[in-house]
Amino acid sequence: QVQLVESGGGLVQAGGSLRLSCSASGLTMVVRDINWYRQPPGNQREVVASILHNEDTDYADSVKSQFTISRDDAKLMTYLHMNSVTPEDTAVYYCAIDATVVGFTLQTYWGQGTQVTVSS
Repeated sequence: QVQLVESGGGLVQAGGSLRLSCSASGLTMVVRDINWYRQPPGNQREVVASILHNEDTDYADSVKSQFTISRDDAKLMTYLHMNSVTPEDTAVYYCAIDATVVGFTLQTYWGQGTQVTVSS
């Protein structure tokens, strides 16, 4: 129905910046809320940033003023701008969208994740 592909991860030095992208494709869809999650090594997955259909945003306390989430519905893209990264930001990052696809009810779709590694 919907495929999400994250990109932009990689190795970055502490203090650097990174922009993660997530592209959605598939059947005709209406995207509502979008979330970025991360899963650090040995830890549970946690939500770090959200952007609602009205473009209101919310962030985990640990990334406020550091990460910025944005969306481009015309391109079916979402972005996570990461600034001043630290080794604590090392994780697999996932995008997840709540979308309605023609013929289906509202569902959450997940990407496969992209690894971000921050070196000290």
